[in-house]
Amino acid sequence: MILLLRRLIIFIVIAGFLVLLIGSLAITIAGLHDNTHQADLAVVLGNMVKTDGTPSIILQARLDHTVDLYRQGYCKLILVSGGHGKEGYDEPVVMQHYLEERGIPHEAILEDNDGYTTWKIAQNTARILKERHIESVLIVSQYFHMPRCQLAFSKFGIKTIYTSHAPLERFRDLYIDALPHEVIGYAVYSCRDAGRFDSTLTK
Repeated sequence: MILLLRRLIIFIVIAGFLVLLIGSLAITIAGLHDNTHQADLAVVLGNMVKTDGTPSIILQARLDHTVDLYRQGYCKLILVSGGHGKEGYDEPVVMQHYLEERGIPHEAILEDNDGYTTWKIAQNTARILKERHIESVLIVSQYFHMPRCQLAFSKFGIKTIYTSHAPLERFRDLYIDALPHEVIGYAVYSCRDAGRFDSTLTK
């Protein structure tokens, strides 16, 4: 009985590892395959702001990439979305200032200060699209984040979704806080339902 239990535990551990490995590979391939296209709105997903009030290396990469996309004519409006970080800063405020310092017009930037999760950002973006009578979005984030972003945005009825990942890849993404997290997150989002909000958007 004990031997059987040990074998079962070993099987579960190996199976779980294989699922994470295959899932990570699938997310990497999908995330690195950009679908960059001109869109009504570029959505930049927030990330940590450092204690000195400057964007983290990940957030800076996203913002710099957004500046390039704007200058190349891929979008006319930019939504900076995030929340109030534990460091004491509102991510969207810092993001807006960063973009304006690099020549993006103030009137071209929209703020979403209630984007505490990817799911919430998708919900808020869907509402903004509806209010402004626009349809297409260009998501800007890291490559590993793209599949879950696309899934969340589609759950809220957004049909025209393009992607362009920030050109920053780190080895730690493979095993610490990115790919394994995204595999689990994607599975969770697959089971979630946007509910009534989704149905009102598609009318």
